[in-house]
Amino acid sequence: MHTADAALPTLADIEAAAQVVYREFPPTPQYRWALLSERLGADCWVKHENHTPVGAFKIRGGLTFFDALARRGALPREVVSATRGNHGQSIGWAARAHGVRCTIVVPSGNSVEKNAAMRALGVTLIEHGDDFTAAADHARALAAERGALMVPSYHRDLVVGVATYWWELLRAVPGLDVAYVPIGLGSGACALLAAKRALAHPVRVVGVVSRHATTYADSIAAGRVVESPVSTRIADGMAVRRANDEALALLAGGLERLVQVSDDEVAGAMRAFYADTHNLAEGAGAAALAAALQERGRLAGQTVGVALTGANVDARTYADVLLNE
Repeated sequence: MHTADAALPTLADIEAAAQVVYREFPPTPQYRWALLSERLGADCWVKHENHTPVGAFKIRGGLTFFDALARRGALPREVVSATRGNHGQSIGWAARAHGVRCTIVVPSGNSVEKNAAMRALGVTLIEHGDDFTAAADHARALAAERGALMVPSYHRDLVVGVATYWWELLRAVPGLDVAYVPIGLGSGACALLAAKRALAHPVRVVGVVSRHATTYADSIAAGRVVESPVSTRIADGMAVRRANDEALALLAGGLERLVQVSDDEVAGAMRAFYADTHNLAEGAGAAALAAALQERGRLAGQTVGVALTGANVDARTYADVLLNE
């Protein structure tokens, strides 16, 4: 795992990335919520990545990815990428800031409101395929055909930006015992491992996957990338069919354990966030809390951190979650 660890950003990398991020917005807050802490039976800190300009943590990675291109003098005329929404907003935001054309591929039936948010950033949107993996394969083919730069959903230049939010939380809560982080393609979880190592913080890292999208759980168990079917109805940000091999190598060696959460548990965590904090969470954004609540019995007396990674959920979906317990 030493070779894989070398791929993680250093403290100097993360500190430099923070300066790039803070040109666009300030650090997001982290709060210890009393009602959530009562519900969990432990001190519960929430990192509010729902409070970025695109309502999700991904914007940090987009900013550092494009900053790295600009510093190398390698900004392209056009970028292409694939997303279920938050990564696409991140890339759209950063591309617009650098005057680069941006085309994003989403799967058919993608979130209407996430699609609208991307178009508002000047993104050209293409719907293709039944899931994220099919959309990503099409995006790569499209980029090759056009001579555009394909922006992946996992890349070290993305991870270093994302790591700034964990760097903020771990510095703010030095006594944090355990942190729960949702895994889509892996940038958020790998970023936590980077921040933990950079700060020599003792926090234990628990990865969270959807029970209905288990590629990372299956791949870690097998020691290689294993494709797994995706059937989650609510955690679209975690609806990945094929793990990334770079992320897999880091997560296999860095996570204390993995927790799988069902759609019902995620919906319950979305309701808990609203009831206890009046914050809106999308499915993937509530997955970390869902996992902590599942493991409530082992957390007594500890200080627990959960990432509210995004708030971009369609109004109709959210209404259904709130009204149908």
